[in-house]
Amino acid sequence: MERTNPSSVTASPAVSSLPDLPEPGGLCAIHQPNLFPRLATLAKLFAADYWIVLDDVQFTRRDYQHRACLGPLDEPGRRQWLTVPTRLPQGRPTLIRDALIVDPGRARRKITGTLRQHYGASPHWPTLAQVLDKVLEAFVIGRTAAVAAASTRLLLDLLGWQGQVLSSSDLPSRPGRSQRLADLCAVTGARAYACGTGGMTYLDPAPFATRGIAVMPFQPSTTNIWSSSRRLSALSAVAALGPQDVAARMHALALDHGLPAPAA
Repeated sequence: MERTNPSSVTASPAVSSLPDLPEPGGLCAIHQPNLFPRLATLAKLFAADYWIVLDDVQFTRRDYQHRACLGPLDEPGRRQWLTVPTRLPQGRPTLIRDALIVDPGRARRKITGTLRQHYGASPHWPTLAQVLDKVLEAFVIGRTAAVAAASTRLLLDLLGWQGQVLSSSDLPSRPGRSQRLADLCAVTGARAYACGTGGMTYLDPAPFATRGIAVMPFQPSTTNIWSSSRRLSALSAVAALGPQDVAARMHALALDHGLPAPAA
């Protein structure tokens, strides 16, 4: 869900301090760092050429920024929340990038045990465990966003994504929901913006049109593995089907949206 709060946006960085930017003309996705993101979210990022991590807007409790909904292999209908306990140093106005993990060591152990309990019996667990080990390394930083962003990037890597990751806090933009998203896309030279279902409910296409950027709605179907894709973590699908199968379905979904299949 792409949400921005203009009052929470920090000053734009100087152009001279910009990070290395991707080649222009690609498809851009902008999304908050989510903990082991939902399958629909991961599919949108997978279809894009670059993902801008929206890390300098207000943190939202009880959202996917610090928790994931798991579906056990043996009981697909059962759900369990996996949560990284988070402290907000500035209270409610705390930005996503500034949110801190409460007792990182304990949180790390709980996540390890919970994921092993849910997916340890999967034939794909050894591969998932390698990804998990790398995510756990991010707990040393002590910031929730670092763990969430790492969990997303490592899942994308597992599926063979070849895109580039940038952070909104490193890029210049103006306040205002749609204006800011359009500015961020423009910095990357994007030809189009992949917008999820939630974003389409509020997005104003005018700032994008001014920049010559097409807005492309991205919405998975509601059948097969996509039936619960807006709620369940992508971990469930990867554990059940394996990375190659999930990647193939994401390639097909991108083509269904009229997008070039992401390079593998």
